[in-house]
Amino acid sequence: MARFEKSRPKSAKPHAAVAPARPRGSTPSSIEDTMFFPRLRRHAKWMFVFLALVFGLGFVVFGVGAGGTGIGDVLRGSGGSSGQSVSDARAQTEETPKDAQAWRDYATALETEGQTAEAIVALNTAIELAPKDDSAYRELAGLHLTRATERQQDAQLLQIRAAFLAPSQGFPSLTGSSGQSIFPDPVATAVNAQLGAKVNEALQEAQTEASLAVDAYRRLVALQPNDPNVQLELAQAAQQVGDTATAIAAYERFLKLAPDDPSAAVVREQLKQLRAAAAGSSG
Repeated sequence: MARFEKSRPKSAKPHAAVAPARPRGSTPSSIEDTMFFPRLRRHAKWMFVFLALVFGLGFVVFGVGAGGTGIGDVLRGSGGSSGQSVSDARAQTEETPKDAQAWRDYATALETEGQTAEAIVALNTAIELAPKDDSAYRELAGLHLTRATERQQDAQLLQIRAAFLAPSQGFPSLTGSSGQSIFPDPVATAVNAQLGAKVNEALQEAQTEASLAVDAYRRLVALQPNDPNVQLELAQAAQQVGDTATAIAAYERFLKLAPDDPSAAVVREQLKQLRAAAAGSSG
């Protein structure tokens, strides 16, 4: 059967959808770009990658604490002194479970593979077997500071992820006189609550790890009370976790042991600020 189409004048054109009016000189993308959260979500993937690279490179180049991995360790190809694999080092601890050095080597192998939490467990075993090994305490403090930094980075990335995933952030919400949303988005609320809990958990773990680093330095100070470097490391770790009293005492001890050290001027300035903060909080 032949098909026939109703002819229409050549000048007739198909009807086009009428686009809503918008301000002169603007485009839909430029209008949306003025809204913070749509813009954040659009570029968040690249920001996430950028921050991950910054955190990763900073972690490698600068190192964390006395036991951190620096650029020299990477260039040397191995962060451990024994060069053992994790499996070989573990086997050695099983053969000689009372050998503190075997546990040190195991901890080093784990640290080289980025298994910081497991390395801390192994190093604590080594310290139990050789409680007067001062280098083990410094390494332990460095591992705890590494873990603290890792968890801080996790918290920062989770905050970025929360902003990226919250679906209602791209739309203006109606708020009452109190500033609270009249029609809260249940999906956004659930996402924010879930990720917010993970952020708090990561920050709490970072604080705990930093406190354990301070404890390791205290034990090291007990073995080397006249080493100014140990006092300085203790003071810096204590200051990081907000233990002002310990930081002040360690800085004062450092100045007594090394008054002419090149860092003395900076330490005096830190002491001045800490004392002022302590006086303000007590007042």
